Formats: sequence, structure tokens, C-alpha cells
Amino acid sequence: MDDTSIRRQNQRSWDAVVPAHVSHHHDVPGFLRSGGSSLFPEEVALLGDIRGRRIVHLMCNAGLDTLSLANLGAIVCGVDISQSAIVQARQWAAESSIDARFVQADVYDWLATTDQQFDAVYCSYGAICWLNDVQEWAQGVARVLAPGGRFVLMEFHPTSNMFSPDWQLERDYPHAGRLRTLAGIDDYVADSGGGLTPSGYHTGVSGFVNTEPCHLFEWSVGEVVTALAAAGLVIERLEEYCFSNGERPFRNMVATTGRRQVAPPHIPQFPMLYGIAALKKGT
Repeated sequence: MDDTSIRRQNQRSWDAVVPAHVSHHHDVPGFLRSGGSSLFPEEVALLGDIRGRRIVHLMCNAGLDTLSLANLGAIVCGVDISQSAIVQARQWAAESSIDARFVQADVYDWLATTDQQFDAVYCSYGAICWLNDVQEWAQGVARVLAPGGRFVLMEFHPTSNMFSPDWQLERDYPHAGRLRTLAGIDDYVADSGGGLTPSGYHTGVSGFVNTEPCHLFEWSVGEVVTALAAAGLVIERLEEYCFSNGERPFRNMVATTGRRQVAPPHIPQFPMLYGIAALKKGT
């Protein structure tokens, strides 16, 4: 399969799983209308003051984080390849009376063709693995950032991808867009035990099985940082975090405050997340 065919297959896998993911959220419109936010402190700190700022959220999924950015005062646009995700995002926006725009598009196509520029570009939690070319993506990010604009990434650390769910080291460190094929995107929202449903957990769909396989691209932290720097962005911060926000990638993780998950005491700490803030030169 070529890269375009892979991305289209990934779109089918996302379209299949989004309804299962959404089914576990309790009253998202009510949560948002009350001023609720699904964002974690780490990405909020990297973004800084976003009141009145134009932000595009790339690969926004069903838009909960995008709408949370709007609740923090941003003017938001969300972009995602999944039709199911964008339909749900627009529904949540309408039902919560939040002014937000959502676009269904392949991220590469959209970055290459949009005539808009933004004060900030945001990308988060499980986005990098869907990129077949981080250099082209980074160039697109720089293209849509206004001079002086900020790029923020919150992502799962590639080190965590070296371990099995039972904490056993089983794979080399990811690099060079190494391709992995999985049976399909699973119902990780259900597996999170409420960590990904800040409005409250609903049982929803049970025993979901995705019949649409998916293909992931594995990149190192260095490759992502280098791609952003090569695109002309100035790296302001690179942070690493020895915990997981919301998602529960390993067995027997310990839930702490704020939907954070940490390793049990007998497991040595290693970074599970990383965050980047970068600036586009200019005024």
C-alpha cells in the first residue's frame, strides 16, 4: 500500500471506532455549557494565554479538546480525517452553543491548500503515529502559522511504545517512520476507566471489535523536533512526563488526581508523554 492508501484505510478504522468512543461520554454538551474543559495542565501550560487567539487543532478527533480550547477563550477550528468524528464534533458544538468550525480533511491536504493562518497550531495525544512524513507535516504547520505564532504538541513518548501492556521491554526505540499494522483502532476510551471522559463515564458500547485494520508510523522525539526546526520553527520548550494523562496504556496503572495515571511502585519510571512548544519567527 502507498501512503495515501494507508491514510484512507486509517480513515475507515477511525470512522468505525468513533461511535464506540463517543458512547462512553456522559452529557458532553452539558459539561461544556458549564465551562468544562477536557484539557490537562501540561498542554494548557504549553499553550499559554489563548484568549482571543485563532487556534487550529489538527487531527482533532471528535472535537472535545477543540471545544475545550474555545471554553478557554480561543477562536477554534478543528481538522480531522474521520467523517464520523467531524459529524460528532459539529453536533457537540451545536448542542453546547459553542462557536467552532470543524473541517473533514486529510491533514496533509488541508495544510497544503488552506489559505488561512492561525496564531497557534495544536496537536495532541496519539497524532504523530498517523503521519507518514513528519517533514512534510512540519512544513505544513509552519505554513499555516502566522508570524510570531506558536505550535504546541502533547504526545505519547516513543519510549512507552517499547513496552508491552505488561511492562515488558519488547520493541526497539521507534524511528524513521517505522510501520506497524494493527487489527484496528481499539476502544481505548472504555479501557481508560473514565480517564478520557471528563464529563463522566457511560458504559455505552460493550465489547467493541474493529474490523478495519490500521497502520501506524513510529517516529522518535528527535525526528519530530528536527522536522519542526527544519521547517523554521524555534523550539522553546521540550518537556518529558513520567505519567499518562487520561489513557491507560499499561496494566495495573495507578489513578491519581486529575485523571492522571502513573506506574505502580515496583515499575521504574520512564517518560510516557512529551510536550513541545515552538515559535514561528516574525512579529
